[in-house]
Amino acid sequence: MSPRHLRRLLAAGTGLALVAVVSGCTTQPSPEVAVRNFLLKWQAGDYSAAAAYTDGDTEKVAGALEDTRRQLDLAGLRFSLGGISQDGDSADAEFEAQADLGIGDPVWKYTGSIPLKDGPRGWVIQWGPSVIHPDLGESERIAVSYDVPDRGEILDRNGEPLVGTTEVTAFGVVPADMEDMDRGVAELAELVNEDDGPLLDRVRSAPPEEFQPLVLMRVGEVGDKLRNRATSIPGVGTQRLDMRLKPRVAAPIVGEVAGTAEHNVSSRVAGTYQAGDTVGLTGLQNVFQQRLAGTATTKVVTLDGSGEETGVLHSWPGLESGSLGTSLDVRVQEAGEAALETLPERGYLVALDAGTGEILASVGTGGNDDDGAFTTEYRPGGAFSIVSYTAALQGGAYSPDDTMACDNQTSVGGRTFTTPNNTGLSGMPDLATNFSYSCTTAFAQMSKKVGAEAITSAARDFGIGGDWRLSVPASSGGFNTPESPGESAAAMAGSDQVQVTPLSMALAAGAVRDGTWHPPRLVSDDEAADVANGSSNRLDPESVEHVREMMRSAVEVSAVNADVGTEPVHGQVANTTQQVRGDETSVQWFVGYQGDLAFALVAEVHPSIQLWEQYAVNATGAFLQQLPYGYVEELGEQGTQSGDTGEGDQSGQAGGTPSATPPEAGGVPTEQGE
Repeated sequence: MSPRHLRRLLAAGTGLALVAVVSGCTTQPSPEVAVRNFLLKWQAGDYSAAAAYTDGDTEKVAGALEDTRRQLDLAGLRFSLGGISQDGDSADAEFEAQADLGIGDPVWKYTGSIPLKDGPRGWVIQWGPSVIHPDLGESERIAVSYDVPDRGEILDRNGEPLVGTTEVTAFGVVPADMEDMDRGVAELAELVNEDDGPLLDRVRSAPPEEFQPLVLMRVGEVGDKLRNRATSIPGVGTQRLDMRLKPRVAAPIVGEVAGTAEHNVSSRVAGTYQAGDTVGLTGLQNVFQQRLAGTATTKVVTLDGSGEETGVLHSWPGLESGSLGTSLDVRVQEAGEAALETLPERGYLVALDAGTGEILASVGTGGNDDDGAFTTEYRPGGAFSIVSYTAALQGGAYSPDDTMACDNQTSVGGRTFTTPNNTGLSGMPDLATNFSYSCTTAFAQMSKKVGAEAITSAARDFGIGGDWRLSVPASSGGFNTPESPGESAAAMAGSDQVQVTPLSMALAAGAVRDGTWHPPRLVSDDEAADVANGSSNRLDPESVEHVREMMRSAVEVSAVNADVGTEPVHGQVANTTQQVRGDETSVQWFVGYQGDLAFALVAEVHPSIQLWEQYAVNATGAFLQQLPYGYVEELGEQGTQSGDTGEGDQSGQAGGTPSATPPEAGGVPTEQGE
């Protein structure tokens, strides 16, 4: 038995707020006795007995009372007697009614009036539709209508919808056309594998001449056989509808919507389910469900014989649905998705506005539920040198002209660090050269002068392991304060003590570009996230300027395939072997920025693949090439708003740099732990 039916039985068993009197076929000595008995029987559902207290045809009166219960789909009905005015052999009695419209629906309270006349049978009720409700006229009936608002849209920063439409088939009925309502609804419910009870309740309370959608199915799941069998039931029909259910891009972030039979929506919504109700299952659709879905406006209305609405007896306004603005940009998202198609295995890309922290794109190749661009934690390896070199410079431990040997292997604090290609750099390279070649052993040796406190402080300034959050699941990574020289060296080299996500590294690149680390932003007016994230972190200007120069040099030396477009690309390359989802994996990084567009791209590669195949670098170049012409320049000019791409060639940005092979003096060293 459903909860709704159980509630009905309980309601029927509750007592009337009146004094029960013994009644039968005897005459009623007073208007009070007649009205009390009538209301008692009506409340208990004994409609024939109630009709006996009226001057109307017993069968017709009983039918009208029972129809009212069905038309309102009542879960319970209670009455209390009010004042009675008498004038000779005429009287008028007031009563208060409380009609429970069901689980999730309101309780309708109204004041009724019952006219009485004294005659040979004693006091009897003068029957008419107004006994049920004062505003109910002849040939009118009561119905409950629901106005379900269309689900609000999720939009990108330019107002483009991020959710596409899905064509669905609505199975429903026109109540007036049904030969046998109970049987017809039961047959339809069996066909579409639904419980017939709730469907029948809704049909009974619906306007009889209007098509009432009951069950929605995606068009691809509805065959001709099912449609033909359904429409062979008298009064049953189908309609085609468009619903916004599936994300166009950024599926893990935008999220999916339940709105059809396959999602079993009725079990997910509070209150009475109506076909067309939607529930966000994941992502922003889930987090902002109430705002996007709104709630239905419920009305008790009167209908004439043709089913036309003649009046509104009561209305409970619902909540209008609303749209949700995000910082995402469909154009950047699509460019990222196209670029990651070049990767041999899983990969992620996060792009954002360096000046604001607003996220422009979040891309992953692991499917619609893969939010790894925000949540997957990796060891950053040499990509962390953006942070550790800032620590070295702003603390005064090193200056850009200082030198440090880049051996193929070194030991610090009992831990051994190597360049996996077993190649170092000759002589005593300066810091910029070691940065450009992502020299693991040099990073480790530098930790002796930099110290744990400076490294920890820099990680905090760059938001690594910070308390910031987004509206959807996201990780800031983590940083463990080193407690030994070996741990300091591992932290400096990014091979231990630190975990990062593509999002946290894109924010780090943006901080270098802007000179200030900004917490991430995804939803335009998510005040809760803004309060939780707090303020931005201003970085040491002189140190950051030197890191910018190093990042530009790194691209020119080790990542020329990423140097695409009229604006210079700054970045850092890294490759580290680590356990990812239980498997030994080579994780390639490119972390950088072009103009105000900051980004981090991760490529997971099987360790057996040739080290020199720079998948992350090449995918970064493809990403920048796929952007609309002039996008980066416009982003810088307009701050938080990206401009119109204009007309002309959209295939990529002009001024790309041809491929080149990194010098053999050391290639792109990567790091390993002990």
